[in-house]
Amino acid sequence: VVNTDDGPRALTLEDYLNGNFQYKTFFPYWVSDNEYLHQSAEDDIILYNVEMNYPTTIMTNSTMKQVNASNYVLSSDKYFIALESNYSKLWRYSYTASYHIYDLIYGGFVTENQLPHKIQYISWSPVGHKLVYVYQNNIYLKQSPREAPIRITSDGKQNEIFNGIPDWVYEEEMLATKYALWWSPSGKYLAYVQFNDSDIPVIEYSYFGEDQYPRKIIIPYPKAGAKNPTVKVFIVDTINPEAFGPKEVPVPAVVASSDHYFTWLTWVTDSRICVQWLKRIQNFSILAICDFKEHSNNWDCPENQQHIEESQTGWAGGFFVSTPYFTSDSSSYYKIFSDKNGYKHIHYINGSVENAIQITSGEWEAIYIFRVTNDAIFYSSNEFEGYPGRRNIYKISIGSKPIRKQCITCNLRKERCQYYTARFSELSKYYALICYGPGIPISTLFENHGDRELRVLEDNWELQSALQEIKLPKEEINKLEVDGITLWYKMLLPPQFDRSKKYPLLIQVYGGPCSQNVKETFSISWITYLASKEGIIVALVDGRGTAYQGDKILHAVYRRLGVYEVEDQISAVKKFIEMGFIDEKRIAIWGWSYGGYVTSLALGSGSGMFKCGMAVAPVSSWEYYASIYTERFMGLPVESDNLEHYKNSTVMARAKNFQNVKYLLIHGTADDNVHFQNSAQIAKALVNAQVDFQAMWYTDQNHGIPGLSSKHLYTHMTHFLKQCFSLSE
Repeated sequence: VVNTDDGPRALTLEDYLNGNFQYKTFFPYWVSDNEYLHQSAEDDIILYNVEMNYPTTIMTNSTMKQVNASNYVLSSDKYFIALESNYSKLWRYSYTASYHIYDLIYGGFVTENQLPHKIQYISWSPVGHKLVYVYQNNIYLKQSPREAPIRITSDGKQNEIFNGIPDWVYEEEMLATKYALWWSPSGKYLAYVQFNDSDIPVIEYSYFGEDQYPRKIIIPYPKAGAKNPTVKVFIVDTINPEAFGPKEVPVPAVVASSDHYFTWLTWVTDSRICVQWLKRIQNFSILAICDFKEHSNNWDCPENQQHIEESQTGWAGGFFVSTPYFTSDSSSYYKIFSDKNGYKHIHYINGSVENAIQITSGEWEAIYIFRVTNDAIFYSSNEFEGYPGRRNIYKISIGSKPIRKQCITCNLRKERCQYYTARFSELSKYYALICYGPGIPISTLFENHGDRELRVLEDNWELQSALQEIKLPKEEINKLEVDGITLWYKMLLPPQFDRSKKYPLLIQVYGGPCSQNVKETFSISWITYLASKEGIIVALVDGRGTAYQGDKILHAVYRRLGVYEVEDQISAVKKFIEMGFIDEKRIAIWGWSYGGYVTSLALGSGSGMFKCGMAVAPVSSWEYYASIYTERFMGLPVESDNLEHYKNSTVMARAKNFQNVKYLLIHGTADDNVHFQNSAQIAKALVNAQVDFQAMWYTDQNHGIPGLSSKHLYTHMTHFLKQCFSLSE
């Protein structure tokens, strides 16, 4: 039989589900100013010296296999390596694991005073090889791996007192880490946070498992308006922890008097620390610089070292309040916050916020500060050519008048790369650039001096050649003007797109405050398949409330979630129809999490725009979601504050409008984040309104619905969508 089909083929659902076209990134694990660790294809741990261009194997895969290690952490003096095994996921960032310590100098595993199993966090000191770990919510310190542990805290208690690790809400909505402890620069002191959840209401749900009776999962979880955890910051002297027990760092009086949050901690020197706090109504943030006082053996945070950041139009910060980057004088720092025009920019603070010097400016935003050295600031922004969905890396030379700004990445691989992140070596002599798109991702190594490219770390060549065989959709990024608002969108057009024909349209939405969906990144996903094989146009639109385009757009949704996000998706669809190639009888919308909420509100809007939609793990009422996230944007659900809008913005209130749409509702029963309660209430309201709809639950699955369930979910949604669009199976 002659194979006539030798041209490129469409991407199939199986291609996506089997992860056939995934790209690789290369993040060097820097261990000095010129060395990084990386695991080889065979899983040996290799130490690369950039200057000698020389790899040394510091541990073979056979040693790793002895303890089934899946990860590793090297001590800063390179004497020891902790091998991680028995990884057991808890929430988004947290997990427990076992650690075996290997002595790299003498060879062999450390057998004295071995660590317990199910450790919650482990960290080497920044100098030498002290070790701190969290076990059963308590902190333990080892002066060296063979020594017996010293117990730093003893009041840790499951679901009540958390030492050195966050509770659920701080992990997910504030710190975005699994840890809450920080070594001082030389390792002399250890700062940690204690979270007290004893008075917090709990969420309980069944975990069905395989047993005769389901297990009950119980998590302290403050929903909007509920009682919050209380926090304390402590510092302990690790040289003599028994004699100098933990000292509490005082909370600034202006926030201490009412409900408040700890937001982050930054060591400046061994005797100076910077702690950031936030009022429960999150438009008031304070940064306190505190010093160790030898005579009183205490930490002191004088009022003249407290800097306030307030928002008049919304909440403080972007998604989180930004952190300071201190200069070598240990008192002045660089920080990103909104300028007078409402754009987030880098400011230099020396003494007071009022006299801050603005370093960057313009109708774009500085997004992240990577590194401040003695003569330069490295940061990312979306300034280049005015595309908010780009991330280029810039270098500003400090001390030069006028300030000299240089874009390191803008024109490096201009067509292929417009979305970067970076990883700097210890003293910034070298850095890796990791490009995520719009072309195929590539990771490269650079020398800071002269910003010279040394080598390619990963170019995804195999992926590039495999994709030669595939007909990928064309991607278009552009903007619409609607009632004086700029809406950026990304559109995936089928490979044989013909403007004179009509195509079904799927809107993929997230839409959460300070999110961004229209990014110049590369990905092969479910929607790539829909456009490539099924001939569906897919569009993503960043409406009001989304990030990096200034506070006017960002803060538009303040105290009004669920209004403008939905309006802007609908306005964009109207504009797409005007383009002439959309079949207006076949328009669908889908989203996950916040996107499931926006999808549900859009379908329940009665606009007649959408024929069908799919909502995965949607929020259905803001009263059901976490306090820190919800109140940041909505205030409190009490009559004296914003209760009315909490009640008006539910999916349930729009149940009767679902009569005229096809709706597929999907949720995991073990969702610790957006509780199954949300979908249970939508279903109840739809039943009471006598609306026919489809639903699927995923037993014992969390908010991400991974693994086999994910394959089932995308297959199920594909059938639903093809039926809605009358596409042949």
